[in-house]
Amino acid sequence: MDSYTGIDISKYSFNVHVTSPETDRHFEYTPSGIQECVQWLVSLKPPLIVLEATGGYERRLVSELVAADLPVRVVNPKRIRDFARAKGKLAKTDKLDARVIAQYAAMFQPPAQAPVDEISLKIKELVARRRQLLSMRTQEANRREHASDQDIAHSISTVMKAFDKELENIEAKITDYIDQSPNLKQKSDLLQTMPGIGQTTAFALVSLLPELGRLNRRQIAALVGLAPINRDSGIFRGKRMTSGGRREVRTRLYMPTLVATQHNPVIRDYYQRLLKKGKPRLVAVVACMRKIFVILNAMIAKNQPWTQNYA
Repeated sequence: MDSYTGIDISKYSFNVHVTSPETDRHFEYTPSGIQECVQWLVSLKPPLIVLEATGGYERRLVSELVAADLPVRVVNPKRIRDFARAKGKLAKTDKLDARVIAQYAAMFQPPAQAPVDEISLKIKELVARRRQLLSMRTQEANRREHASDQDIAHSISTVMKAFDKELENIEAKITDYIDQSPNLKQKSDLLQTMPGIGQTTAFALVSLLPELGRLNRRQIAALVGLAPINRDSGIFRGKRMTSGGRREVRTRLYMPTLVATQHNPVIRDYYQRLLKKGKPRLVAVVACMRKIFVILNAMIAKNQPWTQNYA
């Protein structure tokens, strides 16, 4: 039998379960613990190693596993929880969680994720940091709007200037890293040929959606959570809805989509046709976002800049 492997990670340690030979091991989340685990797994040659996304704790281990040419997949924790409930396993410990993850890997065998180069990882982290800084700056701007005391208003303005300076530094670093990678630079330049897609959005897409250009139109729509899902059962006929996918990527493209509905001729005409058919505005915007992703995916796949022929 194949040695499907599940890993449950916490801040200071992680548990590993292998389906065959059935084995449980515990490691400290330290450089020596990671290396010991990697060497062990290399000797087992598992067909797939699955981990839950844990808000970043998994990144160090995943990087070392990928560097050792081991097949790795990071999955949404909700999928594991739903799988455990379906099996009637309600108890939760680190050891049991690792076992359930391994069983999930053996049953569903999700494809291993493509390796991500170091520059792409740095850009992804910088993009995330930029989003955090923008959020904090927005909070300060809201506070300044209601600050009646002059000293408080001055303090807030000082902090906002510091945020602005740091945002400039982050954006400069992102640009430098993009320029260091001919592949990412080419993708970013291609994306920006589409009306409505600016530099910031292009940088976010190439870092958060490396699959762009590698999948077909249905797969890319499903990956970002923009594929309509049927809600029909028996005589009930529900509305088609989108669900799951990469929320952060959708968030990044929401405002550019609104801009495109006004200034991109292809998207604007598509948006107006949907409204004339009686579609609610939000439904029409989501449909336009899906169309934009499909077009961007085709542009990268064909290595061609934007043209109105993509209509």
